[in-house]
Amino acid sequence: MRRWRIAVAKAHTAAAHVAARNFPSDRLSSFKAISGYHPLGAELDPGPLMARFATAGAAIALPAAMDRAEPLAFRLHDSAQPLVPDAFGIPAPPASAAVALPDLIITPILAFDRRGGRLGQGAGCYDRTIAALRAVRPVFVLGLAYADQEIDAAPVEAHDQRLDAILTEEGYIEVRKDIRCA
Repeated sequence: MRRWRIAVAKAHTAAAHVAARNFPSDRLSSFKAISGYHPLGAELDPGPLMARFATAGAAIALPAAMDRAEPLAFRLHDSAQPLVPDAFGIPAPPASAAVALPDLIITPILAFDRRGGRLGQGAGCYDRTIAALRAVRPVFVLGLAYADQEIDAAPVEAHDQRLDAILTEEGYIEVRKDIRCA
């Protein structure tokens, strides 16, 4: 069991690095501020991708839930500063960290389809947050997942926000803008 756990951990780490390399290099400098996430459970680790963006000069933020029913706040991430649990218990930058407005949001997903439909954890935080941001400015939403999380059609509702692209260990999938989720 220990050997299996080590093998799984190595496979997850390798997949995260491969996925990061799959993001188009010519798009890295397109974003000035990006938000990643703190991976939970088997979520694909955005760390290697966030590092690529940081090297390209982007400010790096992480989401923080202040209240379970409100949109997420984005705070600049300083690796020298410890993370603190947010309203969901997820590690996030402390309230003293500077607020950021990302133009790219990397979001974890449980499942996705090629039309940009996504299933999240079910609380609606990312949908509320993305909708609020898109109401005032453009924001690019990148779903980060393992290739085997793809499904034929994600069950989406009117409030669900569509992904602009999906990044997996097998490649980068740009979602066509003229395809609707519903």
